[in-house]
Amino acid sequence: MANIQPIQDLTAKVSANVARVILGKHAEIELAMVALLCAGHILIEDVPGVGKTMLARALAKSLGCSFKRLQFTPDMLPTDVTGVSVFNQKTREFEFRAGPVHAQIVLTDEINRATPKTQSALLECMEERQVTVDGVTYPMPQPFFVMATQNPIEYEGTFPLPEAQLDRFMLRLRLGYPATKDELAMLDAQRVAHPIEDVAQVASAEELIVAQRAVKDVYVDALVKEYILALVDATRKHPDIYLGASPRGSLALYKTAQARAAIRGRDFVAPDDIKALVESALAHRLIVSPAARLKNVDPRAVVDELIHSVAVPGSRAA
Repeated sequence: MANIQPIQDLTAKVSANVARVILGKHAEIELAMVALLCAGHILIEDVPGVGKTMLARALAKSLGCSFKRLQFTPDMLPTDVTGVSVFNQKTREFEFRAGPVHAQIVLTDEINRATPKTQSALLECMEERQVTVDGVTYPMPQPFFVMATQNPIEYEGTFPLPEAQLDRFMLRLRLGYPATKDELAMLDAQRVAHPIEDVAQVASAEELIVAQRAVKDVYVDALVKEYILALVDATRKHPDIYLGASPRGSLALYKTAQARAAIRGRDFVAPDDIKALVESALAHRLIVSPAARLKNVDPRAVVDELIHSVAVPGSRAA
């Protein structure tokens, strides 16, 4: 039986702290916590000014984690991300100077403005938690969490993320515009200073690592596993989808469902956990066929259709 108490305690403390900065976005903060608990990464696709950077900063300050921000531009090189070996004149040896990616929480702002070569510098560190420079491998700090942002409106001077890069993001989410009452509260809160300046550490990186281990013990029934695979398989067979979700998508749905169940006070995964997460976990992995693209078919609409068409597993006698 999984001990979900550390997970609930950590989530409650951090979420309440972050909610002081990101007003009225409880569902989105919960999704960010789900990815953190699963040691995954998230892609925030939204218009400028809705709080993407503040979400990353608030999470880092709440957990006492090291935080680095990379502003991606077309002239950025891979070594600007990973680090570079520099020759030391005194010691007559090369020394490695770590890049900004060597932090516990990394915000890669406007990731689609960098060239594919620079974007690929993140592939190894996101998947294997290490960086190789000049044949030497350097491990990433623990915990390690990448939060990338991109603007879905402005396409001039951007390079669309390759499928291999998109597939490494466990979840994709949108913050959206705040409700009127929340935006009014934001105006009052920022009259003198930004609330991010008053955010204090409420948990530690060690507590997060303990919670990440505890999430793995949340029970997933065989019928729920079959439901996950049925949804993923349906994306591969849908007529409007050229390329369906990969096995990494199945794993993402499996792990995030465990985290969501624990946050909600359960030591087992229910089909409702899968339904709540399937769009965030799978939609960004789907490639729409050329014919469907002409009809403006959205992968999110396809996922929503599959939720209603794929049968939910029934109860089974013990």
